Amino acid sequence: MSKLYALVIVDVPAMQTNHPYTYLVPKQLHDQVAVGKRVIVGFGKGDRHVQGFIVDLREDLPTQAGVTLKEVQEVLDLEPVITQEGLQLADWLADHTFAFKIRCLQVLLPNALKAAYSKTLKRLQPLDDPQIDALFGQSDEIDLAQLPAQFQNQIIHYRHQGKVEIIYHVKDKVAKKQVPAFKLLLTPEQLDQVAVSPRATKQLAMRDYLKTLESAKLYLQKPAQAASGLTSADFRTAAKKGWLEQSQVEQYRDPYADKNITATKPLELTPDQNFAVKSVQAHIDQKDNRTFLLQGVTGSGKTEVYLQMMAYALKQGRQALMLVPEISLTPQMMRRVKGRFGDLVAVMHSGLSAGERYDEWRRIERKEARVVIGARSAIFAPLDNIGIIIMDEEHEASYKQDEMPRYHARDVALWRARYHHCPVVLGSATPSLESRARAMKNVYTWLTLPKRVNGQALPKVELIDMRNEGKYAPVPDISNTMLNAIKDRLIKGEQTVLLLNRRGYSSFVMCRECGYVLKCPNCDVSLTLHMDSHSMRCHYCGHEEAIPQTCDSCHSRKVRYYGTGTQKVEEQLQSLLPTARIIRMDVDTTRKKGAHERLLQAFGNKEADILLGTQMIAKGLDFPDVTLVGVLNADTALDLPDFRASERTFQLLTQVAGRAGRAQKAGQVLIQTYNPQHYAIQLAKGQDYERYFQTEMGFRHRVGYPPYYYTIQITASYDNEAAAAKKMFTIAGELGKILSPQAQVLGPTPKAIMRIKNRYYYQLVIKYKHEPLLEDYLKGLLIQAQTEEKKGLKLVIDRDPLNFI
Repeated sequence: MSKLYALVIVDVPAMQTNHPYTYLVPKQLHDQVAVGKRVIVGFGKGDRHVQGFIVDLREDLPTQAGVTLKEVQEVLDLEPVITQEGLQLADWLADHTFAFKIRCLQVLLPNALKAAYSKTLKRLQPLDDPQIDALFGQSDEIDLAQLPAQFQNQIIHYRHQGKVEIIYHVKDKVAKKQVPAFKLLLTPEQLDQVAVSPRATKQLAMRDYLKTLESAKLYLQKPAQAASGLTSADFRTAAKKGWLEQSQVEQYRDPYADKNITATKPLELTPDQNFAVKSVQAHIDQKDNRTFLLQGVTGSGKTEVYLQMMAYALKQGRQALMLVPEISLTPQMMRRVKGRFGDLVAVMHSGLSAGERYDEWRRIERKEARVVIGARSAIFAPLDNIGIIIMDEEHEASYKQDEMPRYHARDVALWRARYHHCPVVLGSATPSLESRARAMKNVYTWLTLPKRVNGQALPKVELIDMRNEGKYAPVPDISNTMLNAIKDRLIKGEQTVLLLNRRGYSSFVMCRECGYVLKCPNCDVSLTLHMDSHSMRCHYCGHEEAIPQTCDSCHSRKVRYYGTGTQKVEEQLQSLLPTARIIRMDVDTTRKKGAHERLLQAFGNKEADILLGTQMIAKGLDFPDVTLVGVLNADTALDLPDFRASERTFQLLTQVAGRAGRAQKAGQVLIQTYNPQHYAIQLAKGQDYERYFQTEMGFRHRVGYPPYYYTIQITASYDNEAAAAKKMFTIAGELGKILSPQAQVLGPTPKAIMRIKNRYYYQLVIKYKHEPLLEDYLKGLLIQAQTEEKKGLKLVIDRDPLNFI
């Protein structure tokens, strides 16, 4: 081979492109470079060193006369960190989401490789090269940066043989968890001959304990201390006497090690469940990437169906990937999946520590875990033989990423299913209109679970008209009907779930003298009162200030709190029901690691009578003693300027209603509303998804919104309002020249909240069915907008946005 060229996607934030740059690979690096590895290369006139990914290698590439190519400076990895699947997925992501390829490659990387890190080389067994063995000295681990270049190729060879491994030590030192261990140096017979003073009772106990163990076997010290009643000091003494040898060994961090998860066995399926499982199994056998929409009422046993589908994929020697929308759903679902598949399960979500996430990724990469469950980013788990992908609560907006690349996990799941030739199961009691419409057109296969597995009817839902009852309510947010129903549950020893669609204490502070509302100085929103921190806080930029005693405008002392928050309702409930035990679950009470699970476990153990929370308690939770669900403000989302407002309201009310009466006790649902005649609330009362689907589809068709049209949202922001508006009107003018008459452009208009963090936001929305020139225009716009970034422009292109506010 005369010359070798590497095509590299470089990480240059100021001027990104999806086209690779060509670099010459020096001969001494020929055996080290590989597609998918990261390299250090020179870039620009100053030849500054930047990181990049090799996306292709070519021999004898023709170059322009007089052009001198820069060389690859350094290869960062012994093994590729991006697989062939990952490279293809990054190409598709960049194209589909209007993103830069470098950002798409980075989203595929495990967290340990995104952070600043160092690498060490660990020797797993003796090597057949005395020179390399000598580098390790008395240790089995050396700094990889100190490894001489001439040994790189041999180390790669040892890596393939499993004789060495690379350990990534990330910035916060989470690379490995070390725990004390020991092994016996003496046999039981030799221990018998050791002289010990009769007064040395601890040493006698240690000797007797060690005689029960096997020689030369490695034991973890903590379990040995627990079993023997001896201390770490006793083990150190035994080591000094030469009875045993102490060491430190690596141990995976297991986020669920202390959770006492009970193993479970497959349950007998109902005919509907069995039909769903068999239908999907057939496509696992055929290695067919069919997409199924599993629509089952709340309590219909979707989780058991998922588990049996996953078990079948594992039986075929393949892997299973399951997504849940929020961390709050992970603890209960995790227990069920762990209970069925044990140590084969890895969990990936943001609630884990950096060390736990790193260890879980390594278990997947090493093929020690064959089942992955997690939130949105788990869709990129490094599985290489996926047999089934399951997406629970597929309608949830949290599956959409709101930063580049702005992917929807469902789209990535469908792409990976095509790559791995496996089925996808989208599950929900209230599917998104887009998914349900695709099922109607046989793009997806529609499976239904119309009945609850326990044979119980769906809970009875009643509407409380707050236009009347609000006048006589004991407190502003809780009607007499709701209060009496809660009291009835307290008497019976049953539990209540109360949903409030807002966190904090109250929505805003207003002066009753002049009407002044305290607003954030950086954003066009009112500040929210938080009594736990005794402060006013902005939920957009984090600005915080003291609670005002007087009005900033007229200096009146008639400052009052308006609106409703979870903290305020908790206080109201406690004043009305002083003996009730209340757990509040919102963003503020679940900030700390593991808080979701601790609160839910306490409620499940009946340490509380009432669970009061925001949307995070509306779905997925299964508590047999919950017989009353109350919705305190059903109308919140209905007032938002978003065409999906009614869909979200219907989904939320139907989902939260499903938390009641899931075992043998009958359930009741009470919904407080000021809009009892609204079709979303009326149909949620009857839990009639089919009528809701037909009604809402009629509205969407008349106004031309998804799923009848595709949408793309373009947003420009500047620190100057006129500049933001001018940019959007320029783009609108350019779009007018390339779009057909069938397409519609809404805007440009200011966003609903125009100013956030002192930046002004303008947007437009394109509605279209087929526009052959649009994709290329938007890709060009993305590249061209970078030249204006130095002046302060930020441009966002979002395909099929879920939020227009």
